[in-house]
Amino acid sequence: MCVSLVGTLERGLGYHLEHRTNGFFSKRNQRGSVPPDGHLRFIFLCAEMAKTGFYIKDICVSGYELKTALQEAAFLSSALEVDVDYEYNAAEVLQLKSDLGL
Repeated sequence: MCVSLVGTLERGLGYHLEHRTNGFFSKRNQRGSVPPDGHLRFIFLCAEMAKTGFYIKDICVSGYELKTALQEAAFLSSALEVDVDYEYNAAEVLQLKSDLGL
């Protein structure tokens, strides 16, 4: 049984998980390069892990963060579909990914 999961989930994304007193959060790596789609791929990876129940039960990502990640990855028209005032869970992130054909 896993009590805590922190660190890099996949090399080359430029993001890792960090434990704080009020939960686990994604954090941009301070060193190294971050690919334009690294943030978006990290969100999708966490959502996929939550879907399978592998280490992560669920995620909560703000619409603003999701929209920003889509813009960074140059999916500008897809970013327009995101409600910035909404908090997305893993199932909703994956549904949005499917709906937008990403």
